[in-house]
Amino acid sequence: MFSRLFTIAVVAGSITSSWAAASSCTRTYTVKAGDYCDKISDAQKVPTFQLAAVNSPAINSGCTNLMPGQELCLGTPGEDCTDTYTVIADDTCEAIAAARGFNTTILHLNNPQLTEQCDNLYIGEAATPAPSSSAPAPSSSAPAAPASSSAPAPAATNAPAGGDDDDDDDLPFCDELEQ
Repeated sequence: MFSRLFTIAVVAGSITSSWAAASSCTRTYTVKAGDYCDKISDAQKVPTFQLAAVNSPAINSGCTNLMPGQELCLGTPGEDCTDTYTVIADDTCEAIAAARGFNTTILHLNNPQLTEQCDNLYIGEAATPAPSSSAPAPSSSAPAAPASSSAPAPAATNAPAGGDDDDDDDLPFCDELEQ
């Protein structure tokens, strides 16, 4: 499953150079023997998608090339989600969202690797929930809201015309959506 996340991270135009410069990382982790991506994500409270995105192409699509002593970037300034939820057996997007008190629109915006049907959620994945109860207007870089949801989707808000936060091309990381 990590390979799907990795592919989505690369295709989505995620951060490509921040992994190389530890000075641009808000947090780093040194790989130990026996580590794998989901284990690191869970222990370090970094979403699996974020780990793949900020370390592409240093981590391959199967996450099989981790080496003890290798330094990984866990997040970058302005794009470092630290609130994670590790998926367990029988979890669904609706159940995760409902348990956290928000709707699946928020869950999908915070986890752009998830399909609308949420059929690629897997046990051990560190997903990014959000404590917020409202979602911003969908952007071209975020997936559309699912057709059915456990709670009604919030009304869309209008973004100010001509606004630019200097990272419009980046993925919608959790800290940009929790407003």
